[in-house]
Amino acid sequence: MKLPSTRYSVLLLSSILGLSSASASSHLNDDSPCVARSPTSGLYYDLNAISLAPPELKNGKKVDREARDESWHARGHDYPANFTINVCAPVLENVTDVVGVGSAKWQNVSAFYEQAGKIYSIGEQASEPFFRGRKLVLNYTNGSPCPGDWNTASANTSIRTKSTIMSFLCDRDALPNQATASFVGTMDSCSYYFEIRSSAACGGIAVDPNSGGLGPGGVFGVIMLIAVAAYFIGGCAYQRTVMHQRGWRQCPNFSLWAGMFDFVKDMFVILFSSLGSCFRFGRSNRGYQRAGHSDDARGGLFGAIGGRGGRAGSGGRGDVDAENRLIDQLDETWDD
Repeated sequence: MKLPSTRYSVLLLSSILGLSSASASSHLNDDSPCVARSPTSGLYYDLNAISLAPPELKNGKKVDREARDESWHARGHDYPANFTINVCAPVLENVTDVVGVGSAKWQNVSAFYEQAGKIYSIGEQASEPFFRGRKLVLNYTNGSPCPGDWNTASANTSIRTKSTIMSFLCDRDALPNQATASFVGTMDSCSYYFEIRSSAACGGIAVDPNSGGLGPGGVFGVIMLIAVAAYFIGGCAYQRTVMHQRGWRQCPNFSLWAGMFDFVKDMFVILFSSLGSCFRFGRSNRGYQRAGHSDDARGGLFGAIGGRGGRAGSGGRGDVDAENRLIDQLDETWDD
């Protein structure tokens, strides 16, 4: 019977995560170097974490001397050479005398192998990864001439050059700045295929470090917002579909929230009642003071009455009537 709640909660979390991912990835764009956008999920995949730079300089700033000082390596196994590769950047090694490549382009070599004392380039730097279906790939081209085309290298005819295809696979157990390169194979010693396993290829919420994205506090706030939204919307869906509640009773834990509301309301009533009592008590003190003055006046008047009464005893009925009239006037004054 709890399946509807679970289904609604999952759908809710998926939609919210999609929105938060889209907002976070808005810091990146399709023109960012070494970044690719998935055509299916719309998420950005940032490979800059595994793009190596010399320890002395990375993004124009000096970095830790303990940073990696060599490119990624892949064993050739049955191929008679091992490979050196970098991602979206030239290799860190100082390569010279590259077969079939002009000296001006030696610094752009991003993948090579050494065989029989010679260095063969298998691709120049490229920083535009892309998706082929669901596969994230990166191509290097313009390497050394392919076998059989070397004799025509100086001719005007077009020649084939060595190239590289790298397919990036998600490895969530890897460190953020670590990658494992594996040589898959080549059919003609002209095109080389590699697999690169890294957590950078897992995608998700990728944020450009230069764009001032969400910090730890922002990430925590997004998580809390998702949790609160899932609690209220998922709880309301459960109360409505499973418990058949309507109105405010659709809210999750309605009795708890109602009790808390009543408690707060009662506290406000008690607080304002206490303030009102204090206010009335102050006014009552002033009223008692005025009443005290009235009593003094009353005492004086009664003294006068007593004096007159003494005279009335000898003055007869007229003095008694005058005393009654005076008492009536005093009663009217006290009533006012």
